Amino acid sequence: MKMFNTKNAPQAVGPYSQAIILDDKKIFVSGQLGFDMKTMILPEHVEQQTLNILENINSILNDAGYTKRDIFKTTIMLKNIGDFIIVNEIYANFFEDHKPARSCFEVSNLPKEALIEIEVIAQY
Repeated sequence: MKMFNTKNAPQAVGPYSQAIILDDKKIFVSGQLGFDMKTMILPEHVEQQTLNILENINSILNDAGYTKRDIFKTTIMLKNIGDFIIVNEIYANFFEDHKPARSCFEVSNLPKEALIEIEVIAQY
């Protein structure tokens, strides 16, 4: 098992790694918030937070040698389940015809007052 971090995605907001690689095959990407990588600002709207998260996850995966098509499980935490439809549209556009297993649920709060957090697991 090895820790993985890249400068091409926002650093963890707590004492944890951006990702852990297990047996050189499987990568567990920690929950990502929607920070804009250039400004490190969390946008106000769930649409832009979602786009930023997926871009940041893609950066972590690519820098570790994976692609979004290697993702087999995602977990989405929403501050407001009413955002489910718009998040689904953005998510579907990102994954195209690839459809990993997924859990999605509403939570009472997220770090940094984020509206959404997504974590993924991928394997070669």
